[in-house]
Amino acid sequence: MDPSQSEADGPEDLEDEEGPTAPPIEMLDNVRGYEGTVAGGGGNYIPPPVYSSDKKERAQPQLEWRIPSITEEAAREALTQFADAHCCYSSSPARDMDFRDLTPFNMYRYRLETFIESRQTEWTHEPFSGQPVDSVACGYPPLPWDVVVQIPPMFQDSIKKVPVPHTAAVKRCYKCKGRGKYRCSHCGGKGKLKCLSCGSRGIVHGNKRCIQCGGRGMRRCGPCLGRGTRTCHICKTSGQLLFYIQLTVKWTNNVFEQVADQKIGLPVTLFSAVTGQNVFADESYLVYTIVGFPDPLIDQISQQGVQEHQEKFGRTAGILQQRQTIELIPVTKVYFQWKGQEHSYFVYGTENNVYAPDYPSKCHCAIL
Repeated sequence: MDPSQSEADGPEDLEDEEGPTAPPIEMLDNVRGYEGTVAGGGGNYIPPPVYSSDKKERAQPQLEWRIPSITEEAAREALTQFADAHCCYSSSPARDMDFRDLTPFNMYRYRLETFIESRQTEWTHEPFSGQPVDSVACGYPPLPWDVVVQIPPMFQDSIKKVPVPHTAAVKRCYKCKGRGKYRCSHCGGKGKLKCLSCGSRGIVHGNKRCIQCGGRGMRRCGPCLGRGTRTCHICKTSGQLLFYIQLTVKWTNNVFEQVADQKIGLPVTLFSAVTGQNVFADESYLVYTIVGFPDPLIDQISQQGVQEHQEKFGRTAGILQQRQTIELIPVTKVYFQWKGQEHSYFVYGTENNVYAPDYPSKCHCAIL
């Protein structure tokens, strides 16, 4: 509590409970490198320093891109499980079909991950109870991007809040003006409230004494327990606050992902539910776009992803690491004959999922 204030201060001498909800701007020190930092809100965004890139050309590995088609046995088993999963589908086509052709397609999924770091600053405070004060007298505050913070595992989202060294100062509580308490707003500092049961008359139903107020016409104020004052929730009765600049460091993994659509009649949205085989992986501070991939669509998608992330994050955050992968998703189009009619379906993903919108044996039943 502020020593200039008396513990015997009555409610009439205290500040109203409806006082300021945030420290006034004049309470905040002007710290070099942290101009514009305010208290509360979303924090003051700090752009990252600009470093020159040391990227050097490097050869990309040559890999075997094609994998064999699935067998007829696997294609039949996949369609059987597909039919069994639908109550209105007969398993006869899967059991009795005659294969005509199994045509493999190599579908590729490109994925770019950009792991970034952003920093924000804001003034914050906590009740002062005698803890050490790391003030400017202990040294010059480091700039926001010079504050050392341990980086979490790469490509994992994380948030860390740390005090900026040498920015702390002890100040009088702005809410209670250093008294540790303020006047109760419910009773206006009186400690009592009019009894609503008897209309402050003390009697009810003619001449019966009101049991709610004991016949006094007034009841004790519940929020302040009749004291007329309430404990300051900002300083926790200490009357003083420890102010300091808080640095919020946020690590975010941003993903760009796209499937090279070869327009074979299989919706690419289905690929989100399946996995494939990784055929290419590249990780670096800044990756290069893919060049000379067997499917030229991947070259275009890679260029789009790398350019998009560079434009989006290159100046607004610090890029720590990038990782790009290419995944081969096996797709086979199965042609078969059943009851003299030609049909087809797709088997895709390492899970051998089936896409058969024109399955030949449906009962078309309706559930009422």
